[in-house]
Amino acid sequence: MMPLNDGLIIICKRDCATCLLIEPVMGALAASEIPTIIYTQDDPNFPSVGDSVDAVVDDTALEHSYKLEIEIVPTLIRVVDGMEVERTVGWDRAEWQRMSGVNDLGADLPAMRPGCGSKSVEPDVVEALAARFGDARLVSRRIEVAPLEDEIESCYDRGWSDGLPVVPPTEERVLRMLQGTTRAPDEVVGLIPPNYDACTVEKAAINAVMAGCKPEYLPVVLAAIEAACIDQFCMHGLLATTWFSGPVVIVNGPIARAIGMNSGTNALGQGNRANATIGRALQLVIRNVGGGKPGGVDRACMGNPGKYTFCFAENEEKSPWEPLSVERGFAPGVSTVTLFAGDGLQGIMDQVARTPAALAKSLAASLRTVAHADYAPASDAILLISPEHGRIFREAGWSKDRLRQELDKHLRYAKGKAKQRQEKKDAAGEPKALVRDTVSKFRAGGLHIVHVGGDAGLFSAIIGGWVAGGPKGSMAVTHEIRG
Repeated sequence: MMPLNDGLIIICKRDCATCLLIEPVMGALAASEIPTIIYTQDDPNFPSVGDSVDAVVDDTALEHSYKLEIEIVPTLIRVVDGMEVERTVGWDRAEWQRMSGVNDLGADLPAMRPGCGSKSVEPDVVEALAARFGDARLVSRRIEVAPLEDEIESCYDRGWSDGLPVVPPTEERVLRMLQGTTRAPDEVVGLIPPNYDACTVEKAAINAVMAGCKPEYLPVVLAAIEAACIDQFCMHGLLATTWFSGPVVIVNGPIARAIGMNSGTNALGQGNRANATIGRALQLVIRNVGGGKPGGVDRACMGNPGKYTFCFAENEEKSPWEPLSVERGFAPGVSTVTLFAGDGLQGIMDQVARTPAALAKSLAASLRTVAHADYAPASDAILLISPEHGRIFREAGWSKDRLRQELDKHLRYAKGKAKQRQEKKDAAGEPKALVRDTVSKFRAGGLHIVHVGGDAGLFSAIIGGWVAGGPKGSMAVTHEIRG
């Protein structure tokens, strides 16, 4: 808080009819024995106060107006013992007389007039003032851009982009982004592989700005970063693999609706800002903070378009089952992100099956092809069930566990059938005791079921996972979102 001298403070501007009206009042107070300071927002020569020119302070930079949190001019503030004790806005003759102790102050003026908006709260200056005079000081290194340099091209040239244009992260934009969380800007969110540099809330906000996020998305971005830093997710290994995978972000809970995420029609496609930018912000943090760039540590043979962004919300409202977050141990109503090391999308069309058993068999036939039809135990996978397919399971009363049991019946491989995986085990010299009569397509707990999509279409889909599998591979992780 700025130090205050005892007496009266008036904030005004010439471009205000009420301020012009009370110019004689301000002159009278400046000339009185009452200590009075007048901050003028737009004209250092206004108001005219005769010989009391020392009472008028040029506040065209708006520092004092910002620090005093002025929203309306004129504003009259009374200070006692260095502390503000009361204020009034606009012109209210009775209030100005009471606060000043001058009984005949403005006696010839109208009893009341409304004020005008302070210049310090105009939309184009609020963030600029916060950057210059606010308490939340950014500590990240500033980059000077030449006057004729294109800001977006500058971001490309400095290697901050994923190949698409990014929003230049000005101080004003970053401070606005930080308003989306209560967490301190210097709080460390995680150590980002592959370089394991610290990502603070401020660094996350910078990349969220570049990704095009709104401030209300920032808590989801922070949770996604924290999830990516959990050892079981193995972000470093996911970066280094030559396989297709990248982080897939699935959002559950009330926050998805609150920030307008898409869980319905085209949820995995383009067009929704929250879906598109949250996943992109995570990828930019990995790139710009952790140093995970294609051709460097990122050695994907082909990659997949989801490495730009792959983020969506589960369609909980129409789901026949409990949400993914609840299945993974969180209470209903808790907002979470689940990260999965996933590939691109593999569609499943079944417009014939009308019973849950028939549909489960059909879904299993497609699941067998993940990575390779003869590869088992394969990577993990996400089975995305659309509302029309979900209806078949709902009407039959099938739970997720019932569906998994039925799927597993069709996802067993006879001993020696899973040739690729078995040859790898034999070559590694693993004990024969590990070879069973049947082998499951997916490791235990590795098949996740998520309800998503629009109402029209008897289609479901698969997101295959990183083929590493096993204890050294990536496991899906779920993390609570907090403000």
